[in-house]
Amino acid sequence: MSGAALTLPEELLLLALDPVRGKPYCRGRFLEYGIAGAALAELELQGWIAEERGRVVVVKPLDPPDPLLAVFLRSLPPAGKGRSGSGVPARRWVRRSARQAEGLYLDALVERGVLRRETRRFLGLFPYHRHPAGAASPADEVRQRFEASRAAGRPDPRGRMLAALAAAVELPSVVRQGDRRTRRAARALAREEWPALAVHRNARQDKAAQAGGGDGGGGGGGD
Repeated sequence: MSGAALTLPEELLLLALDPVRGKPYCRGRFLEYGIAGAALAELELQGWIAEERGRVVVVKPLDPPDPLLAVFLRSLPPAGKGRSGSGVPARRWVRRSARQAEGLYLDALVERGVLRRETRRFLGLFPYHRHPAGAASPADEVRQRFEASRAAGRPDPRGRMLAALAAAVELPSVVRQGDRRTRRAARALAREEWPALAVHRNARQDKAAQAGGGDGGGGGGGD
């Protein structure tokens, strides 16, 4: 890589994709929600947005230098322009933007050589993609930083947010490993950071719809 700092959506993708097979460790739809939530988290950490009672509010309307973050900032209503007042519900925005967010970040990482794109066909007919690590992938470094942050108790906001998002998409290495106390703490973290909570609620909605015979693709709700 060129040495440019990775954003939270990029780090989450590198944590969630098997570097050899290019397949997500978690459910694909949950990862889409996670990338959208990570874009919101990155915008908040950089000071472009804030959260007010479950709604995403733009506080700095100028485009960020990062072109992908600029795309997502422009998709948010300007301050005071939401349908029910200022902002847009975080959960609704995550559901609506999930597929686009993952697609844009995958394309960007493929273009930079961080990931490779392999096209395969289901039943020999329907194409789908896998994204194994590319020659320029810093996936090992991302995982090492993630584990170091976990061992240190997540002292920095960025490391804490990444852990919350990883728990919200239900990465097995986060929500299934360790003792019961560690697993419970990971799940609690997904509900403490608002972008991760929006992801968690969409994932929970999909699981409830699946259990009830639905497809989980309905409206995003109001929170």
